[in-house]
Amino acid sequence: MHPPLTLHKHPMCAEIIGEFQKCHIDHPVAKFFGECTGLKIKLDRCFREEKALKRKANFEQSKKLKERLQTIRKEDAASSTGQETFLQS
Repeated sequence: MHPPLTLHKHPMCAEIIGEFQKCHIDHPVAKFFGECTGLKIKLDRCFREEKALKRKANFEQSKKLKERLQTIRKEDAASSTGQETFLQS
């Protein structure tokens, strides 16, 4: 089963999606007997590659966010310890 075949969500696979949809239109009965199976396999591979690229980009983005949060926490910890010593004097 593949995700919905919307072109705006899958720009990387737009060409294959078009071919696959055309195959289904051109072969309304034969599609049930494997006429479009080759395109389906290509489409599945394309979706897998697209998902891997998105996963990698999301991972990189999360690493940057974690690093940014760690620096903010360190700065907050340093400023809060400085304020406590100032208040205690």
